Amino acid sequence: MYNRELQSELLRLGNIFPVVSVVGPRQSGKTTLCKMSYPNYDYVNLEDSQTWAQAMEDMRIFLTTTSQGMIIDEAQRLPELFSMIQVLVDEDKSRRFILTGSSNFALLPKIRQSLAGRTAVLTLLPFSIKELGTDFPPSVDSLLLNGFYPAVWGDRQPAQDVYRAYYNTYLQRDVSDLITLRNIKQFQRFLLLVAARVGSEFNAQSIGNDVGVSVPTIQEWMNVLEMSYIAFRKYPYYKNIGKRLAKMPKVYFYDTGLACHILGIENEQQLNIHPCRGGLFENLVMVEFLKQTFNAGKDDHLYFYKDKTHEVDIVIENGLALSAYEVKVADADNTAFYKSLQYFQQLYGDDVVSTQVIYSGKQERLSAFNGLRNYLSIFRNEKHTTPPVEK
Repeated sequence: MYNRELQSELLRLGNIFPVVSVVGPRQSGKTTLCKMSYPNYDYVNLEDSQTWAQAMEDMRIFLTTTSQGMIIDEAQRLPELFSMIQVLVDEDKSRRFILTGSSNFALLPKIRQSLAGRTAVLTLLPFSIKELGTDFPPSVDSLLLNGFYPAVWGDRQPAQDVYRAYYNTYLQRDVSDLITLRNIKQFQRFLLLVAARVGSEFNAQSIGNDVGVSVPTIQEWMNVLEMSYIAFRKYPYYKNIGKRLAKMPKVYFYDTGLACHILGIENEQQLNIHPCRGGLFENLVMVEFLKQTFNAGKDDHLYFYKDKTHEVDIVIENGLALSAYEVKVADADNTAFYKSLQYFQQLYGDDVVSTQVIYSGKQERLSAFNGLRNYLSIFRNEKHTTPPVEK
């Protein structure tokens, strides 16, 4: 059994808010986390047709039969539920509800509409490197290929089987719930093209030309990937917020194992020579920072930097402070990796409080880096050395 870092935030916020909503991808461990955190609460799953019918018959009775509290899985399946929960918690502020959902599109608007000020919202992604501890393959390719879903690590199911089932279920159920597809093959090709661009810029015009659909359709489909926790976009960092949103974003998957499956990568030998390996490694690092942020109950302020001559893979904004990371697939550290970091620090001056090169190899350079062990130590919150960037 793996401990989830988000549990402390879930317990803390459960003492403050009458409702806590836990969102995230399917099978990321939301139900297990909530049950472990609140073992005395009643549990119901609205994907069960009988339970859904009972709730519809008399919603007030359904929601008030518990004395301790209630965990409601896939709450977005019954939108009318949110208004009744609002009424109940306003009548009795001691009532407690934990809501989970795997569709950002269906759940969050209802939360904002009916439960504003009454609920905290947390996001649970698949396991982080820190949560896995030391019990995982030592190679980068093993991590990329296996991904981080609990079914792979907790249940020891073969990764290929897990992601094949996940992919098929997603296409058959989640996509059909969110949009009406005339041609499922076009959407599958869209998914493949997005996966092939992992860690690269998301050009809707280019993808639309390849798929044979309009730019608005590509944008709609990308929104679906984001709302269903399959993939997400990151925007370039500029002090001018409007300028950030005007520039072309980069695209990442919430889990590299699923991205590898979509790309048809079946083993480490194929991955080792695959042209997307560098993008997949950058994806892994980006998502690990994202998990750190979400597990602490914080908002996401992750970006990248790019101009005509320089690019920094990851920029983290914390108030006015900036941390910059360059991510490389390489066997050893190299002084050339620091050029963009040096430029970025010169550009933003004292706002840059930390810089780091994260690379995939194991060789050391002047004891300042420890390759694979170094990047793992970052995400385990172990001590690591950062060489100074020249000004």
